[in-house]
Amino acid sequence: MTSYLPTLKQLQYLVALEEHGHFGKAAEASYVTQSTLSAGLRELETLLGVVLVERTRRVVRFTPLGNKVVAKAHRILREAEELSDLVRSSGKPLSGELRMSVIPTIAPFLLPRLLPGLRREQPELKLFLREEVSSAAVESLHHGHVDCALLALPFPAGDVEHETLFVDALYVAFPKDDPRDPPEFVRPELIDESRLLLLEDGHCLKDHALAACNRPELRASAMMFGTSLHTLVQMVDNRLGLTLLPQIAIDAGILNNTDIVARPLLADHASRDIAIIWRKNSPRADEFRMLAEILRRGHAEGKCAG
Repeated sequence: MTSYLPTLKQLQYLVALEEHGHFGKAAEASYVTQSTLSAGLRELETLLGVVLVERTRRVVRFTPLGNKVVAKAHRILREAEELSDLVRSSGKPLSGELRMSVIPTIAPFLLPRLLPGLRREQPELKLFLREEVSSAAVESLHHGHVDCALLALPFPAGDVEHETLFVDALYVAFPKDDPRDPPEFVRPELIDESRLLLLEDGHCLKDHALAACNRPELRASAMMFGTSLHTLVQMVDNRLGLTLLPQIAIDAGILNNTDIVARPLLADHASRDIAIIWRKNSPRADEFRMLAEILRRGHAEGKCAG
């Protein structure tokens, strides 16, 4: 008896629906019409002889079995991606397409300095960048949407391997006329929690900064409504408070044309590790290590030039 198996396209449609929770958005993400996606999912259900998705006008709800099937679909699609990676890695390293997620507290400050050198060294590499916060970047990695991610550690990233590029120190930034006149190195106990401005939830830099300060009351008292480091800098420049900034942002000139002073935070773990992560046992691991070395070297050369 002939056995018919689900196609990868059908599984991609199922995963897209689970991720977006809406047929229209899932179809848009899959670059097909909504009717095409719906037909593909109905074919999948007919093939399996079960209902995977309950369809109503207001909500898309997966059945208990549908949840199990979509979890398996994620793994199958990831394995298919790794099969392609295996073939690709057998050719010339760092050539062809490579998809990388980068978090917002790294992307605008580091990539403009490093990408030109990477293009010169690896002209056949087609690097596609995706900017997203750490949790979304890790999810994209494990779901196979990207091949690797550039983010800051420590962060709970699951079953991954990584290469650290460099250590990024944390600084306290405050207006030049701050009445407390902080010393050359600022200890956490000198930070006024009523004036502390941090990034909103979702940005791992907020957690790194709070962990470095090791003051539980800061998490409850800090005013956390900055959507980006540039927003926080503007707020500090308008004397609305003080904040914590990574060294790469300062080196990139984020404080240029402002009346802000930045001094190192003097505390245990007052830094974060900038690293590339990838799925464990990826056949492209050697390529990612090679990429890490190129970026590590580019960063060191940039520091020397600066």
